[in-house]
Amino acid sequence: MQTRGPFFGMMPPVTKNLIIINLIVWLAMFVLPGKIGVGLESYGGLHFWKASDYNFAQYLTYMFMHSTGGFAHIFFNMFSLWMFGITLERTLGSARFLFYYISCGVGAAIVQELVWQLTWEDTFVRLFANANHLDFPDARIMLEQMSHTLDGQRYISENLNMFVTIGASGAIYGVLLAFGILYPNAPLYLFFIPVPIKAKWMVLGMGLIEVLIGLSEAAGKSDGVAHFAHLGGMIFGFFIILYWKKKGTFHGGYGNY
Repeated sequence: MQTRGPFFGMMPPVTKNLIIINLIVWLAMFVLPGKIGVGLESYGGLHFWKASDYNFAQYLTYMFMHSTGGFAHIFFNMFSLWMFGITLERTLGSARFLFYYISCGVGAAIVQELVWQLTWEDTFVRLFANANHLDFPDARIMLEQMSHTLDGQRYISENLNMFVTIGASGAIYGVLLAFGILYPNAPLYLFFIPVPIKAKWMVLGMGLIEVLIGLSEAAGKSDGVAHFAHLGGMIFGFFIILYWKKKGTFHGGYGNY
C-alpha cells in the first residue's frame, strides 16, 4: 500500500499498513452490518471454541477488529502501535516485526481460549440462573441435563457466542513488552503524570496490573476487558524475544535509548 504525506511517509511499512488495515476494518464495522444483517464481529471476533460461531480463522481476524461503541478502543491501540511500533520495526526489521506482532496477537487469543475453558461453566451457569430466576445449583443441574440432548447442546453452543473478544490489544501489549526489553531505560510519560518513567518499570507495572485485574475478573468481577489476553500477548512476546536473543538475532545494546 502506497500512502503519501508527512504523517504516513515517516512510518515504516508494516506499522503503517497495520494502522491502515485496522482503520479500514473499523469503518467497515459501521457500514456492513446494515448490508449483511449482522455485525462483522460475529464472523471475525474471537469466539470460545465450543460456540457455534467459532472458526479457526478468528485467531487472526479478531486482532483487526475494534469496538464501534466509541473511538477510544481503536485510538489507544493504534496510538500505541504508532508510538512504539515505529522504533520496534526499525530495530527488528519489517518481516521480523510483522511475525512478532501477529504471533503475540495469536498467543493472546490462545490464552483467552484457555481462560474461557477454565471459567465458562460458572459464568454461563450464573447468567442462565439470572435469566431464568433460578438458584445457582438448580441452574447447573438443568444445564447438565440439557447437555445430554441435541437441542440442549445446540442451545448451549449458540448462547456461548456471548463469549467474544475483539481488538489488537494482545498484540499491542507484546509490542510494549518488546520495547521495554530492548529499550529499558527509555523515558515514558503517562497522561497527567509529568515525571518520566523508565520503559522497563512501565511494562512491569502494566503486567502486574493486568494480573491483578485478571484475577479479579476470574472471581466474577468482569469489566468487559480481556485482561488475560493482554498477558498472553506479553508472555508470547517474552519467549519470542528470549529465543531471538539466544539465537543471536540481535545482541541488545539498546538500553541507553
